Amino acid sequence: MSSTPEPVIDANLAVALDALLAEQSVTRAAARLHTSPAAMSRTLARLRRVLQDPLLVRAGQGMVPTPRAQDLREEAAAVVRGVGALLSPGTRVDPAALRGTFTLQAADLVGAALAPGLLRLARHEAPGVSLRFRAEELEAGPALRDGRIDLEVGSIDHVDPETRVEELVTLRMTAAVRQRHPLTEGPLTPERFAAAEHVVVSRRGRFTGPLDSALAERNLRRRVAVVLPGHLAAMTLAAGSDLVCLIPAAPPGGAASPLTDAATALGLHLLEIPLPLPPLAIGMAWHPRHAADGGHHWLREAVRRTLGSRSPAL
Repeated sequence: MSSTPEPVIDANLAVALDALLAEQSVTRAAARLHTSPAAMSRTLARLRRVLQDPLLVRAGQGMVPTPRAQDLREEAAAVVRGVGALLSPGTRVDPAALRGTFTLQAADLVGAALAPGLLRLARHEAPGVSLRFRAEELEAGPALRDGRIDLEVGSIDHVDPETRVEELVTLRMTAAVRQRHPLTEGPLTPERFAAAEHVVVSRRGRFTGPLDSALAERNLRRRVAVVLPGHLAAMTLAAGSDLVCLIPAAPPGGAASPLTDAATALGLHLLEIPLPLPPLAIGMAWHPRHAADGGHHWLREAVRRTLGSRSPAL
């Protein structure tokens, strides 16, 4: 059984119709679309056949639209605007038009540093956006891949072939202690530092880390009194005891980091650790399917601004 073939939709015809009806001149429409008057004249002839209407007719030295053409003018313009929006790069988006929820995964300290500034930006620029922060409870690679989280922010310790990773800021580790802690008096030596009681932050429950390796090179070993899964609990404990807590801070001479806001709020005193420790890189990771998405682009840029990085990476 034969059937009538579906008509081929040519978006170029809609663009040409819009130009012809707006300019009411073959020559001006051709100039608008950067083509020749002869080519535009052929397109007008094709439109007349498709629509079975003259569309533009001679009136003295110019051309005037037919009643059908007048009815089509706004519709043609709307189609062209729609095609333009459909084919424009996804990163071009009006944040005010965004609706929905972005889910971020971050350690408690990073979440506490990020949430206030990110919320301020959302309220000002994208009031239709809600934010959901999840603790580091999911394996980030699969969670990014299957969409359970939109963005991971923190110390990115997984390397999946498809995951996009961008470094935001490089920090150093400092020691946070209560005001008038014994370590604030006199020179802070590796020996005095090791002799103090420490609270360790590890979501995996580990007692040791880079600091212990640095101490071991000097035949020193610290006393770890407690291990906690998050920095906020560890800092709260340090603020009310003689325990020492390690937290990330900006390099000397660098801009203040929002990651130390919680320590400041708790009245903690930051001490330079008298041992060489590797820097801590804070970054963000996302799945490449979001690379060109306008809403996700806004989210990444908002995170950059909140944490003080202006990297242009997309």
